[in-house]
Amino acid sequence: MGNKSLIRRDLPFQLTNGFFLLLLVATMILPIWNTFIISISSNISSMHAGLQLWPSELSMEGYRTVWQRIELWRPFGMNVLVTIVGSFVHVLLCAMAGYVLLHKGLPGRKLLTSFILLTMMVPNEAVMIPLYVVNKELGLLNTVSALVLYGLISGFSILLMRNFFGAVSYEMAESAKIDGAGEFRIFSTMYVPLAKPGLATIALFEFVSRWNQLTPGLLYVTNQKLYTLQVALRALVIQSDATSSNLFMTPNVRMAGVMLALIPLVAIYPFVQKYFVTGLMVGATKE
Repeated sequence: MGNKSLIRRDLPFQLTNGFFLLLLVATMILPIWNTFIISISSNISSMHAGLQLWPSELSMEGYRTVWQRIELWRPFGMNVLVTIVGSFVHVLLCAMAGYVLLHKGLPGRKLLTSFILLTMMVPNEAVMIPLYVVNKELGLLNTVSALVLYGLISGFSILLMRNFFGAVSYEMAESAKIDGAGEFRIFSTMYVPLAKPGLATIALFEFVSRWNQLTPGLLYVTNQKLYTLQVALRALVIQSDATSSNLFMTPNVRMAGVMLALIPLVAIYPFVQKYFVTGLMVGATKE
């Protein structure tokens, strides 16, 4: 009887909570669905005002225009290159830095950790001009290297990996050293396999961040052959606002570009979701 009365008392709260959660989900799904429907609509039907939940005239004109006439395949390929290479190097460097910070005998370990925390408090806008000057002096403007090197190290990723590595038994590492294993072998064969959730977490964060990056493409690149996807989409929107009939882009073309940028993120998330959730929970609770 007690359990039934408790359920009755909680029922209004559960219903209210469920209602607001459905509203929250709707606010996230409806814009994406509306974008998708417009992208598969014809040129004329895509110009209809208001929310569109179903295409009045099904057509792939938008995708054909984006891929052929605008040649979006070039910035799409550049985005894939920069995202994959940058994410891989980011995960590797941050994992190695987190492993180094794990060593209790490291001189100035607390000072280094405090410095890393300090870098997380500096807004990106504050270092845009210094970074531009550095890239210019190094001759990295209009190069792929400038796009890859941008944001290559993250204090958040380093500290998250340090927390994950802290869960590995210190005695195991000491035993491996006694058996003659070097630091790199211990790192690659013991720590990395046990920290897959952490690696997947920072890899997903970095992949999403790099795939959606606009700032480095605008700052360091003027050569259209090196445009990333987001810079190309921005140019597409600017063209869509032009008054010339030769430059005007219908809404289905713009939305097709948005969907092409969104599809890789939606496709990759299901494969790393279990690691992502575990990574956030464990990384946030470990000392």
